[in-house]
Amino acid sequence: MSDVELTTVREAHKFDEDALTSYLGEHIAGFTGPIEVSQFEGGQSNPTFQLVTPTARYVLRKQPPGELLPSAHQVDREYRVMKALEHTDVPVPKMYCLCEDAGVIGTKFYIMERVEGRLFTETLLPTLTPIERGAIYRDLARIMASLHKVDVEQVGLAEFGRPGNYYQRQVGRWSKQYIASQTEKIEAMDDLMAWLPDNIPEQHRSVIVHGDYRLGNTLIHPTEPRIVALLDWELSTLGDGLADLGYICQEYHADSYTSEGLAAADLETLGIPTEEEFVSEYCRNSGIGTIDNWLFYVIYNMFRSAAIVQGVYKRGLDGNASSERALEYGQIARLRSERAWTLVTTLQGQQAGT
Repeated sequence: MSDVELTTVREAHKFDEDALTSYLGEHIAGFTGPIEVSQFEGGQSNPTFQLVTPTARYVLRKQPPGELLPSAHQVDREYRVMKALEHTDVPVPKMYCLCEDAGVIGTKFYIMERVEGRLFTETLLPTLTPIERGAIYRDLARIMASLHKVDVEQVGLAEFGRPGNYYQRQVGRWSKQYIASQTEKIEAMDDLMAWLPDNIPEQHRSVIVHGDYRLGNTLIHPTEPRIVALLDWELSTLGDGLADLGYICQEYHADSYTSEGLAAADLETLGIPTEEEFVSEYCRNSGIGTIDNWLFYVIYNMFRSAAIVQGVYKRGLDGNASSERALEYGQIARLRSERAWTLVTTLQGQQAGT
C-alpha cells in the first residue's frame, strides 16, 4: 500500500490562495477559511491538491500550467461526469463546484469531497492477503460493469461523446498527441498507427467509458477490501466499454510502469484472478457474452498507454508535469508499443486459424 502522498505545493503549480478562499466562500455552502494547501504527489496529468479548513477537507483538481495539447486536461468533463454519477452504483466523490474562469487561480478547476481510503499503486497488492486481493479485483470488475450499465440519458450524459466511430476517433486522437509529444522515433508506434485503423472490430453499444480504469485510480475502504471511490475521469467519454476492460487487462501482458506487474506473477498463489477470470467476472456482471478478437482491445490500449506516457515524459522534459516522477517514464512508450506489436502477430495467427 501507498499512503496518499502529500507534498508542499511545487513552485510551477502555485496559485493565489486568497483568491481561491474568496471564491469558495461564495460558491460552497458552509465553507469557511482559512485554507491550508498541500499537493498530492500521485497523478501525472492534472495537478491535485488537498485543502484543509477549520471545519472540512476538500480536494482541488486543476489544469496544469503551460501550453496544453488540444483536447487534453479537460477538468470540466471530469466534474460533469462525476456529478452525473452521484446517485448511481458507481462510487464517486461528491462534487462541490466547477470554476471555468481562469482568472481566479490561473486555470480551470473544480472542488470535490475528500474521500477517506487507501491508495494501492502496486498491482500485486503485496501487503494484503490472497482473499483481500481477490475481493478487490472482483470489485474492480463489478464496478466497471456497473459504470457501463449506467443509462446515459437518465443521468444527463447522452451528449457526453460523439456517437459511433469510437476507436477510429480514439486512434486518431492518440496518434496526433503522440506525434506532438514525440522525442524519438519508435518504429512499433508507427506500425501500430498504421495497423489499428484497418483492424477495428464492430462496436455493439455506447456506454460511459472511464478511460483510465485501473487499481491506482481507486480508493479502497480504510479497513475492508472494497472500492469506495473511482477517481481521475479526465479521459472519460461515451464509447465502447471493452476499451476500459482491455485497458486494465493490458497489465496481464506487460509489466506496469513503475513496479512488478501481473504478467509474470503467480496469480493463483496471490489470489488475483487470471485475465480470463477477470474478463469472465466483468462479462457476468455486465450481462455480455463471448468477446471476439479480444487481443485487439489489449493492443489498442497498449498503443494508447504508450501515447499517454509519452506525453507525461514530454511534460517532464518541459518542466510542467504534475509529478516529479514524470522523467522516469522515458522508455515506457517504446516498451509498451513493442509488446503491443508482438500481440498483433499473435492475433493475426488466431484469426488465420479460425
